Amino acid sequence: MLRIEGVSHSYDDRAVLRGITLDLAEHRIGVIGANGSGKSTLARTLNGLVLPDEGRVSLGEWDTRRHAKHIRRRVGFVFSDAANQIIMPTVVEDVEIGLRSLRLGRVETARRVDEILARHGLDGHRDHPGHLLSGGQKQLLALASVLVTEPDVLVCDEPTTLLDLRNTRMVHRTLDGLEQQVVLFTHDLDLLADFDRVLVMDEGRVVFDGVPADAIAFYAKLMDDGPTPGRAS
Repeated sequence: MLRIEGVSHSYDDRAVLRGITLDLAEHRIGVIGANGSGKSTLARTLNGLVLPDEGRVSLGEWDTRRHAKHIRRRVGFVFSDAANQIIMPTVVEDVEIGLRSLRLGRVETARRVDEILARHGLDGHRDHPGHLLSGGQKQLLALASVLVTEPDVLVCDEPTTLLDLRNTRMVHRTLDGLEQQVVLFTHDLDLLADFDRVLVMDEGRVVFDGVPADAIAFYAKLMDDGPTPGRAS
């Protein structure tokens, strides 16, 4: 289980996370909040992309400060812009690269790559340049490149931000069908209706924690009440 204990973080003199403590046990967890509420920074603490100034983030007995390599194998991360994760010349190479450190051998590597490409409808594009795929296909490739390593948890930071409605629904269906625990940071409230739990962030704190309908209602009221001065980034 992912555990966040007393986590605070600042950029220079700007506090972006303020004493957050959470146990993230549910299968589907959503995190919402206005721009500048601290969502992206919190997302990046979950697999050690950001190390908190204070507090601890852990998965079981491992924590991000001392066991970053292990944590990143178990907690996969998907960015809002898939182009940030597509780095190899072709689709198949982009999926393969995540397996190199696991040293699985040629046969097992090929099996995993073939399986994940077929599962996400990318097998017909295996030799195509990833940057020439459609927006939705790029996001599926980013997902496939993480999921091929078989993480326990998938953290997604605004994975549908750059997508149209059709591709947003495609990514939603993909996330919905995963066995892995998913922690989804999003502005797209429609994606959260069937989630187990939704957190609302404001000014670097979790200000509401509950079922989707109640969390979304709380968030809507928070937004209707207007911006809070000094909001975190």
